[in-house]
Amino acid sequence: MKLSTKMRYGTRGLLELALSHAQGPLSLSEIAAREEISTKYLESLFGILRSGGLVHSARGPQGGYVLARAPREITLREVFEVLEGSEAFVPCTDDHTVCGRWANCVTQEVWARMYAAAMQVLEEATLADLAERAREKQSQSRYDI
Repeated sequence: MKLSTKMRYGTRGLLELALSHAQGPLSLSEIAAREEISTKYLESLFGILRSGGLVHSARGPQGGYVLARAPREITLREVFEVLEGSEAFVPCTDDHTVCGRWANCVTQEVWARMYAAAMQVLEEATLADLAERAREKQSQSRYDI
């Protein structure tokens, strides 16, 4: 299983919003510079995130993006489902009619468990958790000489 660039970069962009949650909107150019991601690509991602209800945009000179809810209320599963969709890793685990072998197939059981485990991990992690960990790492790096 691979996570797409959409998921990786989208999560990094949302993490920037979580880290500056109390400070107001962040522009895409600020996020792009901090995360070394193309502004054009972020525009595309943030359009999806806005449509998915995870961010709000503000216009004007002090405009940019903010999280739609507090960082502790946004799970990585929500981010995954907005950016990647909510389909299982293998179609037959969601819809048994797509494969005539379903009744005797033991591999689909593994794929279903794998998907459920991955979604559980994403459900347990919030943007606040990532922000806290990022702050810890930043604090530790100050003392690493």
